[in-house]
Amino acid sequence: MMRVGDMAVLACPDCRGRLVWHGLNEDDRLTEGRLRCGGCGETWDVDAGIARLYREDRVQGTDRLMRHLYDGLPSLHDPLTAVLTPLFQSVSESRMRDGYMKRLELGALRPREDGQPVRVLEVGVGAGANLPRIRGALPPGLAVEVWGLDLSTGMLAHCEKRLRKGLDKGLRDTRLLLADAHALPFRDATFDRVFHVGGIGGYRQPAVALLEMARVARPGTPLVVVDEQLDASVRPSLFQRAAFRALTFYTRDARSPRALLPRNAEGIIEEQVSPFYYCLTFRVSDPEPAVRG
Repeated sequence: MMRVGDMAVLACPDCRGRLVWHGLNEDDRLTEGRLRCGGCGETWDVDAGIARLYREDRVQGTDRLMRHLYDGLPSLHDPLTAVLTPLFQSVSESRMRDGYMKRLELGALRPREDGQPVRVLEVGVGAGANLPRIRGALPPGLAVEVWGLDLSTGMLAHCEKRLRKGLDKGLRDTRLLLADAHALPFRDATFDRVFHVGGIGGYRQPAVALLEMARVARPGTPLVVVDEQLDASVRPSLFQRAAFRALTFYTRDARSPRALLPRNAEGIIEEQVSPFYYCLTFRVSDPEPAVRG
């Protein structure tokens, strides 16, 4: 659940103006009310501690389709992933996740010199399967704010339930919010690590989402993006081809969006972390204005 102090991190997704809290808060935690933009005057609802920082009329095309699907299977998504990953790809889910999590270099995080909290953002947090890995990879004793956003109310509710039950030690203070990856509701250069897993191939404008992730990342930080792509170095079986086609029903061209990276992207690493999934890592040194789509 977000706190009053988190207003320093948030920004209006429409104009990036400052947001002001109007509502109820308990022990410094935001519960019920609205966030009002001091720039354009727009308001954004907060219900049960979850902010809705997106415009419903902008959720279109594949974004709307994929959200509908994820809303229908929040409790099944992670168990199915654990079962089907080794069946289809001959690699365990754990090994696949380890392959991309190492690119975040979480163990190299140190306290910030400006006194601000260290912050990690997962765009498309889903049911929260990566959250325990984030906490487990952090340096001992380092205080870190973990932020997770998603456009699926079903997946985010399942993630919140998981955190509320305390199934993963140390994760209860994770901030969750409903937001659109095409218009991230954060100020520039806010996060020390930014990553996304398993959704950008279905975004209506992946280049805009990549630019937004780069915008909210601090200069030089690793940005990690993972999604479907057949490994060109191996010859998949007919079974694997059929499984991959079913998995990527939303497009006929599932591939790494390397060609869509911001112009200021550098240190680009593209690799396969499993037969079906690429991992694209990059950094940006200088800010580049984001494009509104």
